[in-house]
Amino acid sequence: MDSAADRGTRSRTDLLTREYPPEIYGGAGVHVTELTRSLRRLTDVRVRCLGEPRQEKNVTAYLPDPALADVDAALGFLGADLAMARDCAGAGVVHSHTWYANMAGHLARELHGAAHVMTMHSLEPLRPWKAEQLGGGYALSSWMERTAIASADRIVAVSAAMREDVLRVYPQVAPERVRVIHNGIDPDVYRPDPEAEALRRFGIDPDRPYVLFVGRVTRQKGLPHLLRAAFALPPGAQLVLCCGQPDTPEIAAEVAALVEELRTVREGVFRIDGMLDTPTVRQLLTHAAVFVCPSVYEPMGIVNLEAMACARPVVASAVGGIPEVVADGLTGTLVPFEAGGDASGEPADPERFARDLAAAIGELLDAPERAAKMGAAGRERAVSDFSWDRAAERTMEVYEAAMSLR
Repeated sequence: MDSAADRGTRSRTDLLTREYPPEIYGGAGVHVTELTRSLRRLTDVRVRCLGEPRQEKNVTAYLPDPALADVDAALGFLGADLAMARDCAGAGVVHSHTWYANMAGHLARELHGAAHVMTMHSLEPLRPWKAEQLGGGYALSSWMERTAIASADRIVAVSAAMREDVLRVYPQVAPERVRVIHNGIDPDVYRPDPEAEALRRFGIDPDRPYVLFVGRVTRQKGLPHLLRAAFALPPGAQLVLCCGQPDTPEIAAEVAALVEELRTVREGVFRIDGMLDTPTVRQLLTHAAVFVCPSVYEPMGIVNLEAMACARPVVASAVGGIPEVVADGLTGTLVPFEAGGDASGEPADPERFARDLAAAIGELLDAPERAAKMGAAGRERAVSDFSWDRAAERTMEVYEAAMSLR
């Protein structure tokens, strides 16, 4: 085993993650991709991800153990974490993202003496709907997160709200171990795009305003609430739903039924399934009259930054870190959200939440000049306040603090 002095001189960082291009399905994957690009200007970075082999230099992929995955998907990911941890020998820092890779970071810390930094994009105990998705695997994913965070040298929270959640849910974590580093945006990639080929491809009428949703079909993203709100939207507005993979057959069926019911009373409802390339998303964002984020749980929400960078006004639920991104009345409208008393994470009054969403969206559809001013202010805020290069610099400071403890 190397001495502490030897370990302190290591400059290599291993980023451990489930998502990495081309297999990206959520905000954590966007985060890792952009942070890696900026960190590589500052240090030696190796990426260890899950999934099929990658061709990119210094990126290694690991497939879940099929023998274990046959028993439970989470167990298969744990098997991949073992191999990932084995290969972290020589790293000064291992930086894990989400429960899929947290255990790899924890084991690499114990096995090789590397400093372990965890970025918290969400917390398993605050996503109880995953029990519907994972069954016993949810208990395993929660255990993996809980075990890793208890011993991690430093923890990064993607918002101040996320930091508060970490300290509340895991009271054994000392406050000085947790630092806030917001997600960033690449304003050259997400920018207003006057091209409208994407609209023509999907049959969207460019001469009629449309409301846009981009996100996974999961309880967390609140799509059913937006669909219920859409029944009360002005009749001339279109609704465009860019839907990722459903978490469960139950949420898939609920969303499908609501979309079909909505189509019986209004025209111009478009559902686009699957991951879209960045130019397509950029065009859809740019031409939207309003972007909507109806999440019931959102530690930060990169998608709101993407919409703002494309100069679009945002209507979003006032949960988690969203108020740290969307400036209410300046770059969009925050819709009040009161969670119910049970463990589902759903709103206490779903009908009221849907009405409030509809009212906030309708107000901006009826005031296009105000919406345009909010969009311009959103672009300015995204460019000035959220930078991946600055996030990388602050992350390097966290690495130095973590290595000083080892």
